[in-house]
Amino acid sequence: MSGTRTPETDHHIVISADSHCGADLRGYRPYLEQRFHADFDGWIDEVEAEHARVEAAFKDQNRSVRNVGVDGDPVLDADRNFSSERRLREQEADGVVATVLFPNTQPPFAPVAATSFEAPGYDADIDHRWAGLRAHNRWLLDLIDEAPERRAGIVQIFLADVEGSVAEIEWAAENGFRGGILLPGAPPGSPFEPLYAKCYEPIWEAAEANRMPVNHHAGGATPDFGNHFPSSLAMFMLEVTWWSQRALWHLMFSGVFERHPDLQFINTETGTAWVPETLARLDSFYDRMKHSTYGSEAVFGGMAVAGMSLTPSEYWQRQCHVGASFLRPTEVDLCREIGIDNVMWGSDYPHIEGSHPYTRDHLRLTFAGQPVEEVVKLLTTNVAELYDFDLDALLPLAEQHCPTKAEVATPIDYADIDDRAKGCPGMAPQNQTQANAA
Repeated sequence: MSGTRTPETDHHIVISADSHCGADLRGYRPYLEQRFHADFDGWIDEVEAEHARVEAAFKDQNRSVRNVGVDGDPVLDADRNFSSERRLREQEADGVVATVLFPNTQPPFAPVAATSFEAPGYDADIDHRWAGLRAHNRWLLDLIDEAPERRAGIVQIFLADVEGSVAEIEWAAENGFRGGILLPGAPPGSPFEPLYAKCYEPIWEAAEANRMPVNHHAGGATPDFGNHFPSSLAMFMLEVTWWSQRALWHLMFSGVFERHPDLQFINTETGTAWVPETLARLDSFYDRMKHSTYGSEAVFGGMAVAGMSLTPSEYWQRQCHVGASFLRPTEVDLCREIGIDNVMWGSDYPHIEGSHPYTRDHLRLTFAGQPVEEVVKLLTTNVAELYDFDLDALLPLAEQHCPTKAEVATPIDYADIDDRAKGCPGMAPQNQTQANAA
C-alpha cells in the first residue's frame, strides 16, 4: 500500500471496514425489473410465512430474533438495515463516521436460510436469483448517494452468470461503488464451480481493471448445516470462519494473485489469529510442492505452484487484507505479525455481536497502550486507502463525533464495561480475572 496521507488531528477518524445493510423485503420491489413484479408479490407471501416458522423455532429455544441477515447474523431492529438517518445517528453516537457496506437482508427470490444463521440455499432459478441481487445493488446505490463520502458500497455478483457479473462490476465502477465486489462462496452442495476454477477468470480481470477490491465475508461460504436446532446452529458457529478462510488458498494456489498483481482481496469477520499460522502452513506446503523431489506434495501440487513467483506470505503482504471486526485485545499484537498495513478494524454494525453501541469502550479496551501511529493505520489509514475514502472530507465529522486519540489510549477497567457490551467477542472475558469481573 502506498500510504494514504492522514490529516493532522487530535481525533481518530474512525472508519468501520465491516457494517451491513439491506432493504426491507417489500422495499426491494421498486428496484426489480417490472417483469419480475408479479412473481415477487407471490414470493413475499411465502417468505413471510417461512420467517414466522423460523421465529417460532427460536422461541422454542427461548430466543427472539426479529430480523436475520442474509449472511446469517441477527440484528435487533430491522430498520437499522435500511434507515439512512438512523444509521448515521447511531454510528455518530458510537464514534464512527464512515463505513464499508456489506449486504445483510434477504434479497428478492432468495430462499430462506436452512437455519437462520446461514446464507440462503441455492436453486436452479438463475434469472430470478440474479434479478434479486441486482435489485439490492440498485437499492444500495440510493443508500450510498445519501452520504457518498461516508459509505463504500459492496456490489453483489452471481457465480452462475460470469458474463453478467462482469457487466455488473463495470456498472458498479461507473456508478462510484468504492467497496468493490462481494465474492460469494462455492461450498460443497452448491451448483457452482469452486473458486479456483478457470471459468471465473473474467471476474478477476474485471475487478482488477476497475480497481474493485474482492471481499469475502464470514457466513456466505458455508454449506447447508440442515435444520436441526440446536445442533446445526452450534456446528455453524464452530466452522463458519474456516469456510470463509479457505477462499484465500483457493485463489492463491490457483494463480489468481499471480495473474492479477493489482487485485486486492479482503477476508472480513473471520478473525485474525488464524492468519500467521495459516501463512506458515501454506508457505511450508508451497516449498514442498515447488522444491521437493519426492513426496505427495510435489506430485500433486507441483503443477499448481510452478507458475507462482511468490510465496503465500509474499502474496499476502502484497494484496491481501483482514477486515478485523471487533478486534480482540488478545489479538491486537498479532497485527504486526500479520502486517500492520493489512488489517482494518470493523464494528459489524448493526449485528448484535458487534461493538455498537459500546464502540468507544471497545476501542479503549483493545487499543490502549498501543502505538498511536499503528492505531491510526488500523482505524483509518488502511481502510481509507483500500476503499478510497477522502479523509479530508471526513475530518470535520471526526472532530465532531469520533473519540480523541488520548481517549482511545486511556485504559478502561473491565469491571466498568456494561455487561451488555460483553456479548461482543471483542469485549468478551479474555481470562479468568475478567470472567470474574463479568
